[in-house]
Amino acid sequence: MSELKIHHYKQPAGGWGALRASMQSLQHQGILAEGTTLLLKSNQAEGFDCPGCAWPDPDAHSTFEFCENGVKAVAAEATSKRVTTDFFAQHTVSWLAEHDDYYLEELGRLTEPMFYDAATDHYVPISWEAAFQRVAQHLQALKSPHEAIFYTSGRTSNEAAFLYQLFAREFGTNNMPDCSNMCHEPTSLGMPESIGIGKGTVTLEDFDHADTLLLFGHNPGTNHPRMLGTLRDAAKRGCRILVFNPLRERGLQRFVNPQDAREMLINHGTEIATHYYQPRIGGDYAIALGIARYVLEQGTLDQDFIDTHTQGFESLKEIAINTPWADIEVESGLTHAEFMEIGKIYDEGKAGIITWGMGITQHKHAVATIQMLVNVLLLKGNIGKEGAGACPIRGHSNVQGDRTMGIWERPAPDFLDRLAKEFDFEPPREHGYDVIRSITALEEGCAKVFFGMGGNFANATPDTARVHKALRGCALTVHVTTKLNRSHIVHGKEAIILPCLGRTEIDIQNGQPQGVTVEDSMSMVHISQGMRAPASPHLKSESAIIAELAEATLPQSKMPWREMGADYDRIRDRISRVVPGFEDFNDRVHKPRGFHLDLPPRSRRWTTASGKANFIAQALKAITEDRFQPQTAARIFNLMTIRSHDQYNTTIYGLEDRYRGVSGARNVCFMHAADMAELGFQPDRPVDITSHWRDGERVARNFVLVPYDIPRGCVAGYYPELNVLVPLSSHADRANTPTSKSIQVTFAAAGQCD
Repeated sequence: MSELKIHHYKQPAGGWGALRASMQSLQHQGILAEGTTLLLKSNQAEGFDCPGCAWPDPDAHSTFEFCENGVKAVAAEATSKRVTTDFFAQHTVSWLAEHDDYYLEELGRLTEPMFYDAATDHYVPISWEAAFQRVAQHLQALKSPHEAIFYTSGRTSNEAAFLYQLFAREFGTNNMPDCSNMCHEPTSLGMPESIGIGKGTVTLEDFDHADTLLLFGHNPGTNHPRMLGTLRDAAKRGCRILVFNPLRERGLQRFVNPQDAREMLINHGTEIATHYYQPRIGGDYAIALGIARYVLEQGTLDQDFIDTHTQGFESLKEIAINTPWADIEVESGLTHAEFMEIGKIYDEGKAGIITWGMGITQHKHAVATIQMLVNVLLLKGNIGKEGAGACPIRGHSNVQGDRTMGIWERPAPDFLDRLAKEFDFEPPREHGYDVIRSITALEEGCAKVFFGMGGNFANATPDTARVHKALRGCALTVHVTTKLNRSHIVHGKEAIILPCLGRTEIDIQNGQPQGVTVEDSMSMVHISQGMRAPASPHLKSESAIIAELAEATLPQSKMPWREMGADYDRIRDRISRVVPGFEDFNDRVHKPRGFHLDLPPRSRRWTTASGKANFIAQALKAITEDRFQPQTAARIFNLMTIRSHDQYNTTIYGLEDRYRGVSGARNVCFMHAADMAELGFQPDRPVDITSHWRDGERVARNFVLVPYDIPRGCVAGYYPELNVLVPLSSHADRANTPTSKSIQVTFAAAGQCD
């Protein structure tokens, strides 16, 4: 508790604070000179793709195409720190388990394969060949291929993802949960029903032509800071930017571009949001419905677009018009005057873009909310024209590309048909496990081997105690990774760590440097080439690891595993014949900047069952009436989990949440000052937080309340520390995404909870 410091941050986002933090990060990792040079190759045509977020690169590149958190991601990967076999010899896994995630991250890069020795409670060295044979033996001993789970992180390249799904499917299962299951699965499910595809319909250039931007449920200042440059440019030319976020976030208010000498000198920056609205947590469906009602009653419809390109309009109209404004206002947390203002601004715009992040997707009714946001766009014809469209903000740098490459537990039949034709085998057709079902399968003993291609499954998932217990029951856990994290400490009866190359490192196969490809949030596919020597001579690339493991596991396979793993052009040749839109993959991606995938909605082609874009709506009552009501006398709050400024997903770079004024600790919960006073809590007194769900209660102990500008009745705290409060069975309808942005909780003085 004594380490925690609270202060009021008055400066804009970016600026000198970002520059100072960037340099400190490089210095902290012992690579100040090398790192500075390395960053000049980040997000460049002849360089590597940042291992952080998936925000696209502009056509007109500058020398400095990186942000503060991108610097932290690169510094963390390029660190001079090493976790050697000597370190593992000195420390037991039980000892490591006593340390927090920041400590594990700070240890540095792994240098060679390690095997968990249960007799000594140490990780010990193992050769690559022996490691592959050990994994193969476990996989071959399973009674069914469905007893294996193959998880994927969003940093995996297109080439590795394609090989990975091919290996899992030849092994015989579609058990391929991935990080999309925990973030944008509602987008991937809801948008295809509306417009035929689960991807954004805009390019980065569309932001140059939009006159209205509606930003829902994301915080670019921390999670995708390069977007701030795009928003700054839009604001400077007079674009109206409407922000909908329960928390008042610094990056959405004012931004100083560190590349602008004049702004840096004045340190005043550009106002981002022209209008900032703070809805109640979970009120976004009502907001979208309210905007739709305004346009229907008082606005101007694009009737020609509606008549030519859509169906279902009358159903939406009936629901919107017949929903009382009083219900919309109560559910959203916004006033009638605010809705009149929002509706008028959106209606007057000629070209509008709606963006959203996990503040939309991690709710029970996330799919319905996304479809209502699409409805708002369709009413004004704001899809398939310049400066307009839908823009889901993805997280990891290639999470979208992994799904495109076939990492999905529910593969499309036509994809499997092409896979079967290209590789002459019959892939499994039944759906596999997503993240939620994988956890229950591990609990029930239906799955016995867990293989993680990157990521930190143990900490990224909900219901932490249950997940950890399930992983410990595995016969084998295997993780391909660059650094230690909680998933390597919470291990199965046997465990193997396979250290891989990072995005920044030179990948040599058969004496030739290889490049990998990624797909950004706006469906631009480009190549990434490592620039620095590997952290250890014992590291292998993800593609090489998969190829060699497949050879060991599937001795009768007709696949040219070794050949593909040795030359990524050969993988891309195979992709070009299996994945639509990747024809002539090698020719196109080796051109400067790569290529955009052809997405039908951009040219108003609709690959839905009806052949048109569909208005899809539910009555507001249906959204609210099945909400769980805890039986408790204590006051109920709605909790959302968030990231600090010093982290990316589960990776903790430091303990400085600069823009929110918190440093030194992560055991905090943000609450309105009036709510704190009403409950009789003081900022320096720890509290326990209890979540309430149909299957019981969960407790997070010893948290400090921080007064913050957030609607009353709403609170927020850091992920993954508060994942312990998220029930496994509380998830988005149909999409199964954990409801990490809507958890019903109560508070008590620390030590008073049983």
